[in-house]
Amino acid sequence: MPAPISRHDRRLRAWTAFLRAHARIVRALEQELGDEQDMALTDYDVLVQLARAEPRRLRMSELADRLLLSRSGVTRLVDRLEASGLVERVSCDDDRRGQWAALTPAGEERLRRAAPTHLRGVAAHFLDRLSPDELAVVERIFTRLEDKG
Repeated sequence: MPAPISRHDRRLRAWTAFLRAHARIVRALEQELGDEQDMALTDYDVLVQLARAEPRRLRMSELADRLLLSRSGVTRLVDRLEASGLVERVSCDDDRRGQWAALTPAGEERLRRAAPTHLRGVAAHFLDRLSPDELAVVERIFTRLEDKG
């Protein structure tokens, strides 16, 4: 059994630094997208996930997994984007109960307009603040943590 973690443990300091940096960066990205594009970061993330999928659609359950949201949370999010014409629901041919969330042409255009704001923020708040060597370390660390094994 691992030893208990004390508040002076360097590992805990690393964890706290990660959480604080993540929160600060996400807040900044949300603020910039809101101010410049009148778009929520979660909405942007849905459009990105759908744009990356082939053929620009995902099952609602898969979208929820990619967004790290509950199924009910993604349903409400897709409802809002569908009302705006950026996403549409498509019935699954092989499963009548299942639905796909699909990117519409309007959603693709909205993503194209918002992407420069988001990518500029990612560069300013994260990428440009680290050296190429540091970025390689960060990539290795988070790739390892992302592995389920």
